Amino acid sequence: MSPTVRPRRRLLAALAVLTGLGLVVASPASAGTLYQETYRPQFHFTPDRNWMNDPNGLIWYKGRYHLFFQYNPSGNTWGNMSWGHAVSTDLVHWKQLPVAIPQDDEEMVFSGSVVLDRNNTSGFGTKADPALVAVYTSLVKSTGVQRQSLAYSTDGGTTWTKYSGNPVLDLGSANFRDPKVFWYAPTHSWLMAVALSDQHRISFYRSTDLRHWSHLSDFGPAGATGGVWECPDLFPLPVDGDAKKTKWVLAVNLNPGAVAGGSGAQYFVGDFDGTKFTADDSGTYTAPSGTVMQDFESGSYANWAASGSAFGGAPATGAVDGQSAVTGYGGQGFADSFHGGDATTGTLTSPPFTVNSDYINFRVGGGNHPYRPGSVLGDEPTPAGETLADFEGGTYSSPVGDWTATGDAFGTGPAQGTLPDQQQVSGYLGHGLVNSYLHGDAATGTLTSPAFTIDKKYLDFLIGGGYHGVSSDAPTAVELVVDGKVVRSATGANSEALDWTSWDLSDLRGKQARIEVVDGNTGGWGHIDLDQVVLSDTRAQPRSAETGVNLLVDGEIVRSATGSDSENLDWASFGTTAYKGKKAQLQIVDANTGGWGHVLADDFTAADKPALSVPQRAHWLDHGQDFYAANTFNDAPGGRRVMIAWMNSWNYGQTIPTSPWRSADTFPRQLALRTVDGTTQLVQQPVGELKTLRGAGADVPATTVTDGTTPLAVRGGVLELQARLTAGTADRFGLDVRTGGGRRTRIGYDTTTGEVYLDRTASGATDFDPSFSSTEHARLALDGKPLSLHILVDASSVEVYAENAAGRQVVLTDQIFPDPAATGVDLFADNGTATLNRLRAWQLASIWK
Repeated sequence: MSPTVRPRRRLLAALAVLTGLGLVVASPASAGTLYQETYRPQFHFTPDRNWMNDPNGLIWYKGRYHLFFQYNPSGNTWGNMSWGHAVSTDLVHWKQLPVAIPQDDEEMVFSGSVVLDRNNTSGFGTKADPALVAVYTSLVKSTGVQRQSLAYSTDGGTTWTKYSGNPVLDLGSANFRDPKVFWYAPTHSWLMAVALSDQHRISFYRSTDLRHWSHLSDFGPAGATGGVWECPDLFPLPVDGDAKKTKWVLAVNLNPGAVAGGSGAQYFVGDFDGTKFTADDSGTYTAPSGTVMQDFESGSYANWAASGSAFGGAPATGAVDGQSAVTGYGGQGFADSFHGGDATTGTLTSPPFTVNSDYINFRVGGGNHPYRPGSVLGDEPTPAGETLADFEGGTYSSPVGDWTATGDAFGTGPAQGTLPDQQQVSGYLGHGLVNSYLHGDAATGTLTSPAFTIDKKYLDFLIGGGYHGVSSDAPTAVELVVDGKVVRSATGANSEALDWTSWDLSDLRGKQARIEVVDGNTGGWGHIDLDQVVLSDTRAQPRSAETGVNLLVDGEIVRSATGSDSENLDWASFGTTAYKGKKAQLQIVDANTGGWGHVLADDFTAADKPALSVPQRAHWLDHGQDFYAANTFNDAPGGRRVMIAWMNSWNYGQTIPTSPWRSADTFPRQLALRTVDGTTQLVQQPVGELKTLRGAGADVPATTVTDGTTPLAVRGGVLELQARLTAGTADRFGLDVRTGGGRRTRIGYDTTTGEVYLDRTASGATDFDPSFSSTEHARLALDGKPLSLHILVDASSVEVYAENAAGRQVVLTDQIFPDPAATGVDLFADNGTATLNRLRAWQLASIWK
């Protein structure tokens, strides 16, 4: 792993006892007890304290599974990378041991693997008492160079000695890491798979002694390449349980650019001859044919209407002035809003047309700035009403009195725009604004308004700065305080572009209130911006900052797509079955003036089947947000292949609201290859040892739900669920877990798109990072047959194994941070009926007790 290419942003378990068919929640243990803190997983491995990321060095040896992991012995964020260590006899109950391989003054100890040198090829042990040998990436602190080094243990993995001849493999590269090593019997040699991360290549090396390595071949680029490649793994598996029919699996972790947008793990099935890996999937792709609506080949925009200056007077035929090379478009012409650079804006809109196909396919590229529902193009006028503050004076005076500042973040009066060393601030009105970056992010303080009477429906204001909500230990937020309680709050979006936010205060009319601007954060984005606070009967709408393609039906945006911060155009698709016969328009929008503030589009085609993007066509181990650095155990007994991944994401990993530890691993999964519809697919299941945690099972009888939600006779915060559901007439159906207090995590199936989805937008605490609130999707055709779900629910995670009747499987893993009291399980259906044919539930015991 490498922090230089990863973004650096910054449980109480509700135990249950069975009663009849329901799992009834017992009283939670007091917060703060080790392994029983709020959000502490109860059957997933976590270190007792401090930061953890990649699992590595996985090996079974003398009856124990050894789990090594990237670990910071000194803190709860990334740094001081060393190898932590835990052991288990059953893959379920783990005992944490002292740090195995610590960093030192010269190097940090990045990811790698451990092998048992049975034949003492390295000379570190003896044939009678062979050594365990760790092959790890050494980050040279003084240069940033990443090279491969060795450490060895002659006492079963308890203590380790770094090899005096390190490094054993050095290319002088800062992107050469994460070696996975194993013994390859046909050539009586060691093989290494290691990532050339920024080149999207996996290099294979051979050694007879673990000390001297020779290059064999490279694989890649292939599959998804939207981020760096890391943590490779290569292993054989029988197909359909037939030991005479073996395929090889190459797992490659990717950050960012995974199917869910951030960190993820893809895999390739193919053949390995001891020198070279060849994937079965060549990666070639032809989009479905259909009726061309616009391909920009005429040399003009024809009857598409352009506004603004971003799209120029005609389609581009290559990169325009100041733009990097553009790839992935069809033919000669395409729409490109980089005319004049990222600072320009505009739209390109098709004439109205009648929808007559199931899909509209197109290519899209450029900036990753999605459409936000409710946002509007252009600048709205300030809402009419009573201005509580516009911050245009030299002090914090206002029409309702003086605002009071504490601390050193806000100074004695409003800032006049951007402060020293701050990124450009935009979106405020006039000359002044509240800006707590006065002394940089390290400063803290509060700014409190005088009391005022709420006599209008809305409070509108412009806000920017850091995204650290009130549930954070160190918020950057604007709060509304009534009767001494915070009743509304808002935060920035890790952006210096202020945008409108509006609070509906209908239920608070007539009450006295104060506004408190809070900067309690000293880390990255540890400041808050505020301007133009207005009591109004008009709700302010946020400004659009999108770069993308929209489908409008009856003037409303019903589908949208955006680029991936790339000058390469990739396929996208809008499902339009529900809009057949209706009038619609396509609109290409550039409303963004910042980095990657442009959009590329081409080849709009009405078709009967969807076009698939490269990430959609890639093969993913998991479609969730929180599955990364996946790796398997060497030497697992019985030839079984068991995988564990880091259950976190580099998008927000360092800001998840856990303490005194940060990060968990996924529950171990056993892997197999299965033939489905003529192709070989990797399938996964929780290891069978999970059953040792089960309490008595609870069966829920068949239940039908219509247009709503039905609570089930199951409750618990730490659960295993096995369910089978049938759609009926519903557009969407499924199960909600961790429900209560208006919160839920939704595991659903969308019959209109043919996708399983995992929705954590209402799961609990989500305000610690703007990218956390999300819904993940995975295509899985049901063909009118039931959906099978195997769900693992822990104090801060949900893992979903979904399968159709043909045996095709998708898996989705997400972290959640629910209220410990939210322990319900519900059945739901939208716009029709659905049936729960079967549900069996188990309370799972804590592995820490």
